[in-house]
Amino acid sequence: MFGKKKQPPIKSLIAQGSCIEGNLKFTDGLRIDGEVIGDIRANEGSSSILVISESAIVTGHIHADHVIINGRVNGPVHASELLELQPKAKIEGDVSYKALEMHQGAVIFGQLRPTTHQEIEEKPTLKLAANNN
Repeated sequence: MFGKKKQPPIKSLIAQGSCIEGNLKFTDGLRIDGEVIGDIRANEGSSSILVISESAIVTGHIHADHVIINGRVNGPVHASELLELQPKAKIEGDVSYKALEMHQGAVIFGQLRPTTHQEIEEKPTLKLAANNN
């Protein structure tokens, strides 16, 4: 999982009070404190982290390895490794993830879809002790 890899550094910031219209591509890490109207996508081939802070608003598709949300997102979110939803996260859109951490207070208006089903299928079948089989 993502915890086994070293997290990339956050090298870019969209500050509170800033509004960017258009699609964004980034490498390593990006923190958003302002507003983005457009799709946000991490470059493939290296690990990435995207932080959407409490003051941030994003309208568009999000695609990165590790996504941490504590603000508002209007659009689908795809975290290819880990999605962390902090207490003030509000997502209006479908969410896909490999691993999910959701704090009390986070809200999703959409469907949750895990990206891998292999881990679920590989677990052994549990039998009830009362059956004695």
